[in-house]
Amino acid sequence: MLGFVLRWAVAFGLLAATFNPTEWNYARWAQMNFSDQMPLAVLLGLLLAVGYIIYLRATLRSIGGFGMGLVLAVAAALLWVLYDYGLLTFDNPTQNTWLGLAALSLVLGIGLSWSHVRRRLSGQADMDDVDE
Repeated sequence: MLGFVLRWAVAFGLLAATFNPTEWNYARWAQMNFSDQMPLAVLLGLLLAVGYIIYLRATLRSIGGFGMGLVLAVAAALLWVLYDYGLLTFDNPTQNTWLGLAALSLVLGIGLSWSHVRRRLSGQADMDDVDE
């Protein structure tokens, strides 16, 4: 469980570092400082890209596009239930952005953790590209 929480937290951090409703995000910083600090902006953009490649590749290999859509649909249905019971409103755009980041990071966190979950449920290990 701790492994999943850590994977989800890193995914959330990656998404929030790229964009969030505060002024502390790469997209806003790069837009304002690109001409003055182009090398740093490129370096940080490439580091974020590496993080996305790792997460997206692992997620696509483990649950695929259909699985990603299914996890996102479950997250959307959960938000719908919370809204329907009056526990959540969608009036605040800042809150909506954070909810979107949480839902997307949930998809990436589950995608990166799915092989571990499947192994525990089925007792079968997945092996990709073993070079031994």
